[in-house]
Amino acid sequence: MKYDVIVIGSGPGGYVAAIRSSQLGFKVAVIERSELGGICLNWGCIPTKALLKSAQVLKYVKQAEQYGVKVMGEATPDFTAIVNRSRSIAAQMSSGVQFLMKKNKIDVINGFGKILKKNQVEVTNNEGNKDIYEAAHIILATGARSRELPHIKQDGKKIIGYREALTLEKLPASMVVVGSGAIGSEFAYFYASMGVQVVLVEFMPNLVPVEDEEISRHLERAFRKIGIKVMTSSTVENVEKNEEKCIVHIKDGKGNEICVETEIVLSAVGIAPNIENIGLEESGIAVEKNKIVVDEFYRTNCEGIYAIGDIVHGPALAHVASREAIICVEKIAGLEVQPMDYGNIPGCTYTSPEIASVGLTEKAALAQGKEILVGKFPFTASGKATASGNRDGMAKVIFDKQTGAWLGCHLIGDNVTEMIAGVVVARTKKASGHDVLKSVHPHPTLSETIMEATAAAYGEVIHL
Repeated sequence: MKYDVIVIGSGPGGYVAAIRSSQLGFKVAVIERSELGGICLNWGCIPTKALLKSAQVLKYVKQAEQYGVKVMGEATPDFTAIVNRSRSIAAQMSSGVQFLMKKNKIDVINGFGKILKKNQVEVTNNEGNKDIYEAAHIILATGARSRELPHIKQDGKKIIGYREALTLEKLPASMVVVGSGAIGSEFAYFYASMGVQVVLVEFMPNLVPVEDEEISRHLERAFRKIGIKVMTSSTVENVEKNEEKCIVHIKDGKGNEICVETEIVLSAVGIAPNIENIGLEESGIAVEKNKIVVDEFYRTNCEGIYAIGDIVHGPALAHVASREAIICVEKIAGLEVQPMDYGNIPGCTYTSPEIASVGLTEKAALAQGKEILVGKFPFTASGKATASGNRDGMAKVIFDKQTGAWLGCHLIGDNVTEMIAGVVVARTKKASGHDVLKSVHPHPTLSETIMEATAAAYGEVIHL
């Protein structure tokens, strides 16, 4: 019952922390109350991408004649099969984590973990039985859940969160999506692609509010084009419901109240960290604004206890949690490690068109008083985008005019989420705008649009 490291939670932060700990020679256990892989693998990142892939295939089949391909009959979605495929992929990924646990000789303890004191964890299993485990180091990686607003209480049937949105038994005729972050926008796009009448309500003036405003406007145009009703600067005041429908009372940007009848309301207004009943108060672990307070190496104020992922301050992203896990564990092992650069974290939204970005938006750069160079290159001028049949998109880059430092990159279009990692590496290595211009990019690719946008910033663009 004694370990070097115990990790509570097995999501992208938890299972990565466990594996890296094992690689470094520690005896490790993971405590998990549900499925291995956490929300990301089972109810978030992976199954939603499976749904979105089905939407993309449906779109291609419907547009097959544009590519010189004839398809007999009308393409229609088999929603049950689409959901079943998504759940199968989630189960496959969770099994993969189980394999990795065995491969790395990590003990998996099923149950709810709670810190008793600095080196003890109590685990309550499904039958209510309790066991106590000890470790020199305890890493909290308990993740987050769908956030609920007091006036939009989720009932799992008419007012739902992302879990229910992944497993609806049938396609609704209509849906109101509240919140246009990555989760809300992705589900709005998916259900609209399936033929559902979607209204997307966003409190802020722009969709995907963390993105560059120009990118947000581009996505809004794309959403309106496929029939999504977009309501920005709007709030859901309350929801009335009966057995057949919901009546959603929305106040728009001009102060008008609009009533929308819908079959389903999807609340996608963010996440809430899972920090209740895990022993924080009893252990005296500091919490601020509903997040655990940690230092740059994820140490709490209690010796031997650490926290990573959605329960600490920073972007609530799977890849952030994984990197935090590695930094945390390597510091525990006494390796020389550098803190995370939170200014160089890529963000991706898997709508169609996709969005990928890193660094400062144009507005943020100007707000910091920087003198900037901005370059843009539309996919309408891209040979690869034209040949692929979808020219809806653009690359936008922002450089410091004085130093040439790459301040930000913002992409929208097909497959741009596969392009942003190169920008992250370039910014890590302090590449300047001139470094980008001197680097040969392959043709024809979408990646060369970043070079073209950089050339536009410096007044050297060739293909515009």
